[in-house]
Amino acid sequence: MRLLLFVIGTEWIVVLVVVAILLLFGGTKLPQLAKALGQSKKAFKEGIDEGDADSRSKLNSVDDEALFNEARRRAEAKKIDG
Repeated sequence: MRLLLFVIGTEWIVVLVVVAILLLFGGTKLPQLAKALGQSKKAFKEGIDEGDADSRSKLNSVDDEALFNEARRRAEAKKIDG
């Protein structure tokens, strides 16, 4: 496959992929395909942003002092057990 890449060249591979897409979908379906890809990309970005917002709100609600106290308690319990 690498040999084929060097023989044909990267530009020709891109051209062949575009031609294959045109043959598979036809000229009339390409605008619909592009619109669907754009909507999917937008929905994906919104999902990522929503997930980031959820994780940030969870991190902001953590009480640092309680977290440190729990860590100290577990460390002391491990010293006693081990």
